[in-house]
Amino acid sequence: MSTTIGKLFDLTVKKFPNKEAIYDVRRNRRFTYKEWDEQVNRLANALKGEGVRKGDRVSTYLFNNEELATAIFACAKIGAILNPINFRLMSEELAYILDDAKPKVVLFEQMLASTIASIEQRYPQISFWFIDDQTPSYAANYQHKLQEASSVLEEISIEENDDYAIMYTSGTTGRPKGVIHRHREVIEQSLIVISAMKLHANDHGLVTAPMFHCAELHCALIPRIHVGAKNTILHQFNAKQILSLIEQERITKFFAAPTMWNMLLQEDLESYNLDSLVLGLYGAAPMAPALVRACQQQLGIALVQAYGMTEMGPAISFLLEDDQMIKAGSAGQACLNHEIRIAKPREDGPSDPDDLVPIGEEGEIIVQGPCMMSGYFENEEATERAMYKGWYHSGDIGYIDEDGYLWVKDRVDDMIISGGENIFPREIEDVLYEHKGVLDIAVIGQPDEHWGERVIAFVVKKDPAVTEMELDEWCKNSEHLANYKRPRTYIFCDMLPRNASGKIQKFLLRERLRNFDTLRNDTENQIGDLKNLS
Repeated sequence: MSTTIGKLFDLTVKKFPNKEAIYDVRRNRRFTYKEWDEQVNRLANALKGEGVRKGDRVSTYLFNNEELATAIFACAKIGAILNPINFRLMSEELAYILDDAKPKVVLFEQMLASTIASIEQRYPQISFWFIDDQTPSYAANYQHKLQEASSVLEEISIEENDDYAIMYTSGTTGRPKGVIHRHREVIEQSLIVISAMKLHANDHGLVTAPMFHCAELHCALIPRIHVGAKNTILHQFNAKQILSLIEQERITKFFAAPTMWNMLLQEDLESYNLDSLVLGLYGAAPMAPALVRACQQQLGIALVQAYGMTEMGPAISFLLEDDQMIKAGSAGQACLNHEIRIAKPREDGPSDPDDLVPIGEEGEIIVQGPCMMSGYFENEEATERAMYKGWYHSGDIGYIDEDGYLWVKDRVDDMIISGGENIFPREIEDVLYEHKGVLDIAVIGQPDEHWGERVIAFVVKKDPAVTEMELDEWCKNSEHLANYKRPRTYIFCDMLPRNASGKIQKFLLRERLRNFDTLRNDTENQIGDLKNLS
């Protein structure tokens, strides 16, 4: 038997036909696995009726909802390649992906209709399907398509090595690339997550992180469906609503990025009964040890961290619940059937998988395992560079300790070099996170004529009274931070720019600094000109 995403779904339906599978909160609709399977088959037949064949792309431009969950398995059953698109993208960013992926059908919803409307005339070859009421004139109605389609689907030959999805990278450093994953890679990831999260049929998961991202999709939703668990789907993140749903639906486990966990902690937790919640998964961005402790103490749950990247499925390592405090700050140990190495970085090309650094020494994190992408969509050069000698080159700097635990220091691109010393922003961020007046923090380097770069901290205040002097004293008194690593400037802001997976978009902060410097220099020049005139 060839194990595919469609086959995974069929086996769960056969095992738990009358069990509740999903609850779509926005529409207040519940489906048993049998009822949901009928929806999946109707969509699969509707797509076939639109001319979608094996290997064709189907894009979704949606928030979290039943229709997106249904599209995942409908595409899988007919061999179409799912392309879930970030709902935060603006019109030209969306157009870039449509130009690259070339889908035959795009599903979209009311909250995103204006973005689609601004570009749809460029794509007469694409059929746009609208999932809500009051369908725009240029689109077909999703519900009508399903009503006209049969709930009985003829079996199509799909192999485990067939492409399942194209998922575009976050684009924290530049244009996103389309990561191609095959069915078998996602099945492997699902089995790994089931083991790490101790998932079983009695679990009830909450979908609150974006479903278009592989962290939610491959490390939460699909593994839960794999074991026959229930799933409550929340349209978009809302801290109060999440806490209410945990109480009302008796949620047991769910995934959230660190910034989401942090937002939950800002609510009045004593107003909710959260005793059903036993385990939380976090990842997509580092979580400061102080935040880990706060989640454990205030929510009373165990935590598991996943570290990885879209290209690897995404998880390549887990820090399990028993290690959260013993190895606080670590990314854990390699996933089952994965090997992680620390290679010596090279300036003239990808690091060599056989040129390794000693235990405890920092280098580039590279990995090999069964969940690795087949490549970037129509981008052979980038594929060869990223998968040099069969190893995925992460671009992250880290080390492995004597116990075999991975420690991620930072992105190669984010490392600050000041006065000839390498400074990793994360270690500064972890120290500042410990301050009770700090809600969020990002550290970057700013070009400096004397030192090469100087350390700049962008801070979101939790306590409005917090000052730059207070934070500087905090860093001076920290036993975990050398004096030369201290931020030389603090910039207070209302929020930090993050992508959908919760990663801080530091390139936007650098751009903000450059614009500020340009404005300041222009102002100084104008003042100089005025002085000369006088």
